[in-house]
Amino acid sequence: MIRLLHRWPALLAMLLVLMLSLSGAALSVFPAADRFTAPQESASLSVADLASRIKAEHPGVEQIKRAPSGRITAYWFNGDVAEAATIDPATGKAVASADPNAVQRWLTNLHRSLFLDDSGRIVMALGALAMLVLALSGSLLVARRAGGWRQWFSPLKGPLAGRLHVEIARIAVAGLMLSSATALWMTASTFGLLPDQPAALVTPADVSGNTGVPVATIDFLKATPATSLRELSFPAADDPTDVFTLKTNAGAGFIDQGTGGLLAWKDLTGWERVSETIYMLHTGQGAATLGLILGLLALGVPVMAATGTIIWYAARRGRPRITGNVPLAKAETVVLVGSEGGSTWGFAATLHKALREAGHTVHAAALSSFDPSRLGHAHRVIILAATYGNGDEPSSAKGFLAKLAAMETPPAAQLAVLGFGDSSFPAFCGFAQRIATTAAHKGWTQFLDIATVDRQSPQDFARWGSDLGTLMGLPLDLVHQPVLPAAAPLTLLTRRDYGADVQAPSAILRFSVPKSSLWQRLTGTGFARFEAGDLLGIIPEGSTVPRFYSLASGASDGFIEVVVRRQPGGLCSGQLTMMEPGETAQAFLKSNPAFRIGEGSAPVILIGAGSGIGPLAGFVRANAQSRAMHLFFGMRHAASDFLYGEELVQWHEEGKLTSLVSAASRGKRPHYVQDALCAEAADVLQLIAEGARIMVCGGREMAAGVSETLGHIMAPAGLTPAMLRAEGRYFEDVY
Repeated sequence: MIRLLHRWPALLAMLLVLMLSLSGAALSVFPAADRFTAPQESASLSVADLASRIKAEHPGVEQIKRAPSGRITAYWFNGDVAEAATIDPATGKAVASADPNAVQRWLTNLHRSLFLDDSGRIVMALGALAMLVLALSGSLLVARRAGGWRQWFSPLKGPLAGRLHVEIARIAVAGLMLSSATALWMTASTFGLLPDQPAALVTPADVSGNTGVPVATIDFLKATPATSLRELSFPAADDPTDVFTLKTNAGAGFIDQGTGGLLAWKDLTGWERVSETIYMLHTGQGAATLGLILGLLALGVPVMAATGTIIWYAARRGRPRITGNVPLAKAETVVLVGSEGGSTWGFAATLHKALREAGHTVHAAALSSFDPSRLGHAHRVIILAATYGNGDEPSSAKGFLAKLAAMETPPAAQLAVLGFGDSSFPAFCGFAQRIATTAAHKGWTQFLDIATVDRQSPQDFARWGSDLGTLMGLPLDLVHQPVLPAAAPLTLLTRRDYGADVQAPSAILRFSVPKSSLWQRLTGTGFARFEAGDLLGIIPEGSTVPRFYSLASGASDGFIEVVVRRQPGGLCSGQLTMMEPGETAQAFLKSNPAFRIGEGSAPVILIGAGSGIGPLAGFVRANAQSRAMHLFFGMRHAASDFLYGEELVQWHEEGKLTSLVSAASRGKRPHYVQDALCAEAADVLQLIAEGARIMVCGGREMAAGVSETLGHIMAPAGLTPAMLRAEGRYFEDVY
């Protein structure tokens, strides 16, 4: 809901909001320029002294005005010609023209009303309202993305457009809220919707009837600082009933022109003071520095508009079109989708098409739109739910579990849940499991047991579709062709070979980084941004199914590096391990946010065997802050397959690697990485007590053995690997 509240005002009112922000930013310069160019009065100068100096230079003066910037303007008649000038308060002399700045006047009319008077003011007020909605909803989204209000300025990851959008929002949102809220207040005041209009002062009838009192002798004007002056109007000398009219930042009143006595005075009301403060905050008049700051923050709006459009377009492009989607109230089957990157929507489109071709009416929507009261006459609800990160809900499923938990009675439609995930992660399909568990607890009947699709497997999806079709009494052949990211040719730069002597040929392959377009850098697509631990998808020759390898490098390294072990009969590993420098392979990147060492200074325990050292070496290589990192590395024989042996020594000397414990399963003293952990059990337990994060990479059997060993090591402290996983301190990348 918050995303929709943020997205649609931005898309619908983008041009209006851009016009408001750019014109406002331009107008913010004028108060500062006026403040620095206008002659300023001394703090001790009184209105009486100022008025007497001006009258001495311009005997026919009729009015004196002081702007919030300090600029003083006098108006008089020279014969029958009306004249005006900017005044130097020290001398009373005219020093500059009082003609208004034509550019400022044009921008002000554009900013306030689009040159359309009252109707234009209403339109611009709607633009201000849209900006306020954007600022409020954007604040909630930023807080949610950062992990709470206390993490407002926490480091960001992801595509450049998304990071730039949030970074600017975190800085500018307070200023945008202030500007838009004050604009709405001023519009309401203009249309008389607020009780802030000044009450008219009635000219008193009991004047002295005399004229000619010297302005310099009027006590009230002598006691009024010139810095508080707003306006002083002189009486007509030939009209004994006329009076001085004085307006200051405290109120307004009348002064007898014959005696100099104060005839009437009215202080500003609380509403008037608030409105004047609002005016100052919005325009910068009287607060030039604040105005410049708000104007600078307003310049972030065009950038956020551009990056927001890129984010919206990228998400829309990644989501397939679903044709024949009937309204929710008319659907027999409702398909609800929880997806982060858009791939689960592809499976939903395949299911939707198959059901529709079988004669069913189907409605597909995001999980976040779930409303049990609006399911109409649906017979079944099918949930396709991906798991994001460490068991979290994906972006299109925000708030679904809360709605499910708050449901008082279960829907009449029966439920089926299909989870999508990667079994190499500890929380495999964790979000889908939570949906099924919560639904069962609420009494929602599930006509099909929860099933899972591992790594977007078309085979897993087809098997589930067969079971679904059997229960629905129709042949359901779900043939899904995943839409892969656009692949690019990677050119091999260098290779280093290991393990041939122990029948485990492996290679460290280093590829050049393809050039990225500006669009790819903004959206984070292609090879614009990657980290050690992300996945390199290789499309082998003769196949359309990619194989994934964990990266041993990041974008800042300037190259793409993976460790590949040749598998017997392996199509992709065989191709890669036979490549020579200069040859190319088709590849793409896939983010792997569930295998990150994270921020902070807590120590890191890296555990890997064989080619599993790849991402671990990448973590060490990127450890410019010299964070404590302890590596446990298992191999077959130190003489033949000690991957990264030379670099590990160098990284230890540079302070990037704190300690290295190796284990060789062949040789004089055969032992495994689990044995190495047992030998260092006391140190390992101490590191865990200090808050260490554990990163495990390698084969499934190795990872299972490591988990069991660590369980024994941590038992005296009352800890288990499962507990560390729940705390976000234990991560696996296994194959």
